[in-house]
Amino acid sequence: RQSVTKDTFRQYRILGKGGFGEVCACQVRATGKMYSCKKLEKKRIKKRKGEAMALNEKQILEKVNSRFVVRVVLSWGGLGGPGPALTARLGAQVSLAYAYETKDALCLVLTIMNGGDLKFHIYNMGNPGFEDERVVFYAAEICCGLQHLHQEGIVYR
Repeated sequence: RQSVTKDTFRQYRILGKGGFGEVCACQVRATGKMYSCKKLEKKRIKKRKGEAMALNEKQILEKVNSRFVVRVVLSWGGLGGPGPALTARLGAQVSLAYAYETKDALCLVLTIMNGGDLKFHIYNMGNPGFEDERVVFYAAEICCGLQHLHQEGIVYR
């Protein structure tokens, strides 16, 4: 098994920012496969006493395998709160592909999720909001995600 470092990947544009760092698109040099790389800056983690939370996020990502739990966001302010973020995106399963660290950051490489998050679609796709049928569908997906987390012994805020 080959060790994974920052040199394993080509880094591309920033997809989002959070309280502990940023998420950018990346590509495995050897295969060309695209991922998202969540970089948790060590200084920010230490300043906010988030060491246990960062480790917890990695462990949850290794454990969760559901198409209804599609992305994980770890931040206090910015991209959401600590723990798995439930977003209604049918079939868009995200899992931890690689993890490595640099001198300055802990890096979680995840399956990339195209299409943005639910908040984007609510506010930027024509009139704000959704029709009732779509709301019911997304609510059912979120319930399935919560059920999966609870079956794994993970309590979602």
